[in-house]
Amino acid sequence: MNTMREPGNEIEGISVSVVVYRPDLQQLAQTLKSLAAAYDALKGTHPAFTLDVCLVDNGGLPDITASFDALRAHGATLSIIAGHGNVGYGRGHNLAIGRAASCYHLVLNPDIDLDANALIRAVEFFERHPDVGLLTPRIGDEDGHIQYLCRRYPTLFDLFVRGFLPAGARRFFTRRLARYEMQDQINERDIVWDPPIVSGCFMLFRTDVLKKLAGFDPRYFLYFEDYDLSLRTHEVARVAYLPAVRVLHHGGGAARKGSAHIRMFASSAFKFFNRFGWKWL
Repeated sequence: MNTMREPGNEIEGISVSVVVYRPDLQQLAQTLKSLAAAYDALKGTHPAFTLDVCLVDNGGLPDITASFDALRAHGATLSIIAGHGNVGYGRGHNLAIGRAASCYHLVLNPDIDLDANALIRAVEFFERHPDVGLLTPRIGDEDGHIQYLCRRYPTLFDLFVRGFLPAGARRFFTRRLARYEMQDQINERDIVWDPPIVSGCFMLFRTDVLKKLAGFDPRYFLYFEDYDLSLRTHEVARVAYLPAVRVLHHGGGAARKGSAHIRMFASSAFKFFNRFGWKWL
């Protein structure tokens, strides 16, 4: 794994890491296109800002020359890290984080579309709030509804109900799940300070904060690495939910991805609760 740079010599700009494993080429191209548009808008207010995109190939990356050429046309620099095999989500991002020399680093899923003003609003918020180290956006689904991906600390029962019960059974636990998903606080208008856990599909960090935390814990192959990193971030900086930053998320849950993902989910949950404490009901 790459050696992390010492904080303090950051370039004025944003670095982005996208970890892929057999990605949907059309969706990945759309993600990179939306990133380019958001960077274009950011350059209107921060013309000196750079954008450095690192694609981490955990396996099965198709030819994305056209998407990379389009990003380069917007002034971004791009690189691919490959040949290491499928090392998992967090370790894949750490390969790129180790290279980052930016003010800000965006951990981005390949199934996210950024609003054109997302980066402008995020950077301006960071500039107004120097104590904030991690920002999470308003995450919407394809129907325009909020995905409540900020979390309170989970119990095992919460995870089982939300992840594995069919929709008809989940309705008996609506109030419980709403509390876990912070539906009493997360909305379209209000900044929410220090949500305990935020989603790894879009985590925008101050790079020096992320390096201080040494990135993701590599013991998680997939799932719960964002829970772990969120909780550790609170030890060194503030976290903010900012609904003015908007993204669209095309992702799904572990139970809809087959038995292998269920096993990985269970393994990571065990590691998470062993580290931070078990809550059953």
